Amino acid sequence: MVHLLVVGAGPAGMAGALAAADSGFDVLVVDEQARAGGQIFRRPPQAFGGTSHFGPYTWAGDLIERFEAHPRISTSFRSTAYGVLRDRDELGMRLCVGVHTPNGGERVSTDRILIATGAYDMPVAFPGWTSPGVMTVGAAQSLLKSQKVLAGRRVILAGSHPLLLIAAEQLLDAGAEIAEVAFARALPNMAEMASALSAAPGHLRVFAEAGRAVTRLLTRGVKVSKRTIVTEAVGGKAVTGVRLANVDKNWRTVGRTREVHGDLLLLGYGFSPSTELARQAGCEMQWDSRLGGWVVAHDESFATSAEGIYIAGEPTGVSGAEQSWAEGWNAGLHIARSLEVEAGRSAGKIQTELAQARRLLQRSGKFSRVVQSMFEPNREALVALSNPKDTTVCRCELVTSDRIDEVLRNNPFISSGSAVKLECRSGMGPCQGRYCESTVAGRVAQSRGASIESSGFFAAHLPVKPVSLETYRMLSDPGSHSTTG
Repeated sequence: MVHLLVVGAGPAGMAGALAAADSGFDVLVVDEQARAGGQIFRRPPQAFGGTSHFGPYTWAGDLIERFEAHPRISTSFRSTAYGVLRDRDELGMRLCVGVHTPNGGERVSTDRILIATGAYDMPVAFPGWTSPGVMTVGAAQSLLKSQKVLAGRRVILAGSHPLLLIAAEQLLDAGAEIAEVAFARALPNMAEMASALSAAPGHLRVFAEAGRAVTRLLTRGVKVSKRTIVTEAVGGKAVTGVRLANVDKNWRTVGRTREVHGDLLLLGYGFSPSTELARQAGCEMQWDSRLGGWVVAHDESFATSAEGIYIAGEPTGVSGAEQSWAEGWNAGLHIARSLEVEAGRSAGKIQTELAQARRLLQRSGKFSRVVQSMFEPNREALVALSNPKDTTVCRCELVTSDRIDEVLRNNPFISSGSAVKLECRSGMGPCQGRYCESTVAGRVAQSRGASIESSGFFAAHLPVKPVSLETYRMLSDPGSHSTTG
């Protein structure tokens, strides 16, 4: 039994855990990685030696150091939180989390849950996107950061998020040849630049890193194409190149395509919040395309609609590392205050710290809102890339574009992605729709002349990620409760 179970050891999870632990509460943090830091601060194995570098985020090292040293924080790394349940005991309803660890399954009881599960690269379906040699830019960065491994030698990067440019510079420094960076949007206009200036205070290092990446790419002869999109990955058993096309301001292709040769295509159109655990727990969802699509609704204390469950970081909307840090800090303090009140103790010290946390949240919010509005993906145009009939839409169940069209044609009453899922199994595979939900919903919207939001989202079921049957059995075993993770 712990006071707080945190899912995710990125900036939001670490900050939330520290806030609660500093207030005297016992915290367990569950994370799938081997070390704290999350995707943004992914670190190589300790056996590699050396020090970690956190780019413009000067506060990250101190946050990780305090997190790892805190006596009230226990951690369960290489572990997956795969479901939230509610047990009834003599005190009423008790939250419980199913956790798969390297040692098997555990059932952890807790007073509060903080979901800080981060985000993943936004999937975009087009001909050839499931071929070996097509990866997301985040996956390539993970290999480079954590294992010092280059995923390919001659690399094409395509997308619309500024991370694409930073990753291209990192790959170039690591010895890769960058064939081209295809950016779907144009350079920021004067109005966008003016809005960015208002968010500059406190974020000059972040702006400087992006500017430096562009400058270094251009001075080293890397081709950076604007208003250009990838329409196909070429090759049989492995990628040998890609087809690129010019696009108009609405990201619709114009003119003929051209082919660029390479053995690795990296995609970076933005991020999707990782909300499957929150959905399974019964948290209310809301749509905001700028924030990444479907995000978890919450109040000012970061409490969700599900009692005892709080949210922080990218599941509230993709906003970057500093915003996640601020949200985690705020959520952790609110959790600590609720536990203090429950225990009949004074929460005066927490109130004072909350004022500081709110100021950080307000400052970081200005910067994240600028980035969100500047680099929002054109979802309708990206969905249209999946239209060729042989395109794989659901890679788990091998559902193709023409099968989706057939379902929609034969069932004119279908108006949601979930209905398509029931009809042709798209979204029923191991990833539970993380890779096809946005495309399926977009295809429904495209067919019915409706909005992507109106197509809804897939429900998440326990287990939200694949686990062994033995681990799953532990959920019904009363003797499997854990106090330390």
